[in-house]
Amino acid sequence: MPRLTFFLTMAALLSTACVSSSSSQRTEGTAPASAQKQQVVDLLKAIETGDGAPVAVINPAHYRQHNLGAEDGLAGFGKLLQALPKDSARVNTVRVFQDGDFVFTHTDYDFFGPKVGFDLFRFENGKIVEHWDNLQEKPASPNPSGHTMLDGPTQATDLDQTEAHKKLVGAFVDDILVNGRLEKLAGYFNGDSYTQHNPQIADGLSGLGQALQAMAKAGITMKYDRVHKVLGEGNFVLVLSEGHFGDKPTAFYDLFRVENGKIAEHWDTLETLPAQSEWKNPNGKF
Repeated sequence: MPRLTFFLTMAALLSTACVSSSSSQRTEGTAPASAQKQQVVDLLKAIETGDGAPVAVINPAHYRQHNLGAEDGLAGFGKLLQALPKDSARVNTVRVFQDGDFVFTHTDYDFFGPKVGFDLFRFENGKIVEHWDNLQEKPASPNPSGHTMLDGPTQATDLDQTEAHKKLVGAFVDDILVNGRLEKLAGYFNGDSYTQHNPQIADGLSGLGQALQAMAKAGITMKYDRVHKVLGEGNFVLVLSEGHFGDKPTAFYDLFRVENGKIAEHWDTLETLPAQSEWKNPNGKF
């Protein structure tokens, strides 16, 4: 059976099952947080393997898609998979975290070329009902400090400090990236100790300063206009923002690691937003 037909058939079967289930039954069947993380990892891996079983975690009657290159619903997910040449995709999820009903991942992809992506899924009554992502082409070489877009720590610690870390990182993004209050910059870091995974920027505040100076000389501006979500687990915090890179509207996904009350490490992806006339769903990027 062709892959798209398989997914559409599964969607119909799952939709029937959802209609026949009561609300209390769905609540009782809600998976614990650790299981939901694994369900997301398995779903992403299905892009590579073509395994249909993990797709059962998606609510076929209510799946809202924010990837602007995909149609809404489970059918849109199936069409994306159908577009891939057979056995061409590779998926390796490096990090997975959870904040309430949200599970977010950091993944090494290879489909239509190597990419790094963040994916965010929202669960409701034990099923995935919404998806956001941000993808960037993966460079062939490390950044000036020898780091890739994916290496570094992967496991969350300090779980009891999640909310404090989210508040810290949210304040940093608002102060520095949105409002440009550079006089507050040093207070968020432990001196020049700052590990950077952006492909173009070296470690430390000194590396960040050098990169910003080089961008200014080249006439390139980077402006964060609005923060949409701040999500975290323990010492890892993901921020979803929109703004402009150069003259192009851009989605910024920034992942920070906090250590001893200071920002210690940073990963990110930048994705240019297409014109609204090119969107394949009406939901918007955020």
